[in-house]
Parts: sequence; structure tokens; C-alpha cells
Amino acid sequence: MKGVAIQRQWGKGLGVLLCLLLSRVALAEPAALDARLSDYAYPYPVQTLPVSDQQQRLEMAYMDVTPENSNGETVLLLHGKNFSGAYWEMTMEALLEQGYRVVVPDQIGFGKSSKPAHFQYSFQVLADQTRRLLDTLKVDSAIVVGHSMGGMLATRFALMFPQCSDALVLVNPIGLEDWRPVVPWQSVDAWYEGELKKTPEKVKAYMTASYFDGQWKDDYAPLLTLQQGWIRGPDYPRIAWNSALAYDMIYSQPVVQDFPRLAVPALLIIGTRDRTALGRNRAPESERAQLGRYDQLGKKAAQRIPDATLVELEGIGHVPQYEAFDAYRDALLGFLKDHQR
Repeated sequence: MKGVAIQRQWGKGLGVLLCLLLSRVALAEPAALDARLSDYAYPYPVQTLPVSDQQQRLEMAYMDVTPENSNGETVLLLHGKNFSGAYWEMTMEALLEQGYRVVVPDQIGFGKSSKPAHFQYSFQVLADQTRRLLDTLKVDSAIVVGHSMGGMLATRFALMFPQCSDALVLVNPIGLEDWRPVVPWQSVDAWYEGELKKTPEKVKAYMTASYFDGQWKDDYAPLLTLQQGWIRGPDYPRIAWNSALAYDMIYSQPVVQDFPRLAVPALLIIGTRDRTALGRNRAPESERAQLGRYDQLGKKAAQRIPDATLVELEGIGHVPQYEAFDAYRDALLGFLKDHQR
């Protein structure tokens, strides 16, 4: 009987070891993600809000996290185009430590939210859906923080719903310039064809060159998982179509001309090395070098916004919350402390 027990323990040990080895192999394999990111973990529990728009029922995914010792204020975090709510993890942790409730939606067409086959995207409709989310959560007002495309959305939200916006924070937002006079228009079908040509390798090359000045670090790897996983996954045509519709929205609906109408205090956190510019490759060659000059655009935006504070991060690119987290965090928390109710 003793020999049988030993054999059972040995067999159990081999089973555990085999499971560990298989898990490591699985982790080593490139992720292939479906449209709703079923196998992609977020840092906090995800809920969904039913949203009825344009004669269809959609679902808006979001995280809503309240700290144990709440200071009574809420921060709304709005993601960029090539991202989801999950990349705000470190920002969420920093805010929760300071007592802020944090609401982080995935906009329709992004992250774990619905990817409609047909949808007329506008910053107005995304802002209104976000307001509906806050209403559902009984959040009367929030500090609105937007990064990249999320900066354009945050600006539109603050313009449409100033009563819901305690303050505005723009982190390397796109849309600090109007590309339409320089970059030729192209159809949604053309945007779609361009999206279908993307590969996992091209995604990394783009992020390395555009976001991080050619200097890739392993710490940036989580930013790749989403875009690369969708390209490898079964639903990429639907993802690419929604991406094309979003590009058309970004190109055709600038917000920079509305900066003077902002009625809330604003902070701009600008990595000055950033050169992000939509459609740069289609602009006349003589104009390309002047597009996306964040070392100049941040100052111009701060001058146009009535109550603006500018924090420039020298030598930092498009994603300060990954590349220079400490400096970004200090600027964000310092501004929030100065504007607490």
C-alpha cells in the first residue's frame, strides 16, 4: 500500500509539472484575440452597460473602482485609439492610493465593448454614451482625463457637459492641430484597406518609431498585445472596419478650434518628442516635418485654453504614462490636488 501511495504522489507531481510546462508554452505563444477580448485580462473587474444607439443594441465595457478611503472625487479616464482601458492600470493604482474613485470605459468599437458592423462615429455620440455611463453610476461630475484620441473625446465631453466636468487633463492628445488643410481626405474604404495591411511586425515597428523614438523596452510590451492579438485573431476584419470609421471621425472632427470655449481648468501633459500626426505620409513632403510638433503644439494649445496649465516632459514621446510614469504621475496628482473641491 505504501508503494501505491508513493506512485500516486509521483504521478500527481508529474501532472503538476506537466501543467506548468504547458502553461509556459501557452504563455509563450502569441496571443490571438477575439473582438470582445474574451481571453484578455483587465486589471480590475469589467462590467457592461447596455447602450441603444442608431437602431441597435450595443454594450459598453467599463471598470469602476472605489478605494477604501475615498476622498469623494471621481476621475474619468478616456483611452486613445490604439489602446483600451486596461493600459490605464498604473494610473488607476496611483489615483486609488490618493482616494479617487476611478471610472474607465472602453468606448464603443474599442477594447471589450461592442464592435458594430455599421456605426456613424462622432465624438459627440461617444461623449454622450460616456455621460450615460456616469449617470448610471450616479456620478454627478468627474475630473476628465484623456490620452491621444481620448484627449479629443475628453475635450468634446467637457464642452458638451461642463456641469459634469470638474477639470480636464489632456495627456499628449492628438488633435492639437487641424490636419485637413494639409492632409488630403481619403474614404473610409481607403482607411480600411490600410488597416487590413497591418501585421504584428508593422505594429511594433510603428510604436517603436512613433511612440518611443526607436528605443523599445520590454516594459512597453503590454501596449502591443491588443493590436497584435486582434490581427492574429478571428475578427480582425470587423476590428479593422471600426478602426477605419474611427480614423474618419478623428480626421473630420477636429476640436482644436473649440479650445477657447473650454470653461473648466485644464492641464496639458505633453511629451515634447512626440510627432504623432494623422495621415503624415499623405501630406506634401514639404509639410510633413511641421506636422505633429508637440514641442510647439503644447504651447499653442495652452495659449488657446482660457484656464490652462502646461507641463512639458522633455525628450518624452506619445505615451508618458509608460515612458516617464513618475513625472507624469506627479504632474497629474499635483494638478488634481490643486483643484480639489
